[in-house]
Amino acid sequence: MVTSAHEGSHRIFQERPEILAPVFATLNIPFPGKATVDALTPDVTETRPLERRIDTLLLVGPSDGNDFLLAVEAQGRRDTKKELSWAYYVAYLQSKYTLPVLLLVVCQNRATAKWATGPFSCGTQDWTTQRTYPLVVGPDNLPVITDERTARAKPALAAIAALAHANHAQIGAILEALGRALQSMDREAATYFYEFLDINLGDTPARATWRQVMSVASYFPGRGTDRETAYLEGEAKGEAKFVLLALEERGISVTDAVRERILACTEPDVLTRWFRRSLTATAAEDLFAEATEATEAPVAHPDRT
Repeated sequence: MVTSAHEGSHRIFQERPEILAPVFATLNIPFPGKATVDALTPDVTETRPLERRIDTLLLVGPSDGNDFLLAVEAQGRRDTKKELSWAYYVAYLQSKYTLPVLLLVVCQNRATAKWATGPFSCGTQDWTTQRTYPLVVGPDNLPVITDERTARAKPALAAIAALAHANHAQIGAILEALGRALQSMDREAATYFYEFLDINLGDTPARATWRQVMSVASYFPGRGTDRETAYLEGEAKGEAKFVLLALEERGISVTDAVRERILACTEPDVLTRWFRRSLTATAAEDLFAEATEATEAPVAHPDRT
C-alpha cells in the first residue's frame, strides 16, 4: 500500500510494472514486448557525507538481452536542486551498472512538467560536457481516460492518468470509468487502485468524488470476510462524515441524535441517499424522509415511549 502522494507517484512503477508499456507509448518510445522488470536499490550514495536516493530504480531486461535502467522520479514542484541531482543519478548509475540509463519524471501539474523536460546542461560558454534529457509524463501527455473498456484494459495507466488530471473538467467521468472498471477486477487489484487514488489525491475535490464513486457499488462480490467487512465499515464512516460535512457547509444545524444516527449507519446505499439529500435539505431531519424500517432505523422522538 502506498503511504504518501510522493511515494505513490513512483512506487506504482515498482508494484505495477505493466504501466511501463503504455507510459512509454505516450512518449512515443517503443517498449520491449517481452521483458523482465526488477526493482533495484534506490540508494546512489557514494560518500558518507552526501546521501542521495532515487525514488524508484528498475532494471528492465528485454528478451533480446539489451538491458537498461529506468530511474523514476516523482516531482510535485519545480526544484532547481534536482537539475544537478538528476545528472548525477544518470552518470553514477551508468558507471556503477555499465548499462544505459533512462530518467522518467512523473509530474502532476503542467508548470512542473514543462520545467522537468529540460534539457539540463553542464558546461561553460560554448562547451557542454553533459546534458540531461528527462522523459516526462504529466497532464499534457497522459491520456484523459473516460472509457470503461480502456480503464479495464490498462488500469495502472488509468490510475496514474487520473492522478495527473485531478483538476481536469472531466475528472468525474475519469473516476467513474475507473470505478466501473474496478468491478471486473479481483479484490486485491481493486483494493490497490482504490487505495492508490484515495491516498494520492490528497485533500482535493477529486478525492471526495472518488470516494463517492466507490461508495455507489460493491467491489467485493463475495462479502462476509473480515477484510471486506472492515473495508465496508471504513467506507461507511467516511461517507457519514461527508454527509455531516455537507450539512455543516450549508449552515444546517445537526442535533446530537441526528449526528449519532448518521455515524451509526453502516449501509453504503443509505449513506449515499442521505448524502444526496444533504445537498438540498432545509433541515437535517429531511435526510430521513420516507425511510423504511427495512433499511433505516426510525428517528427517536422524546414524546414516544
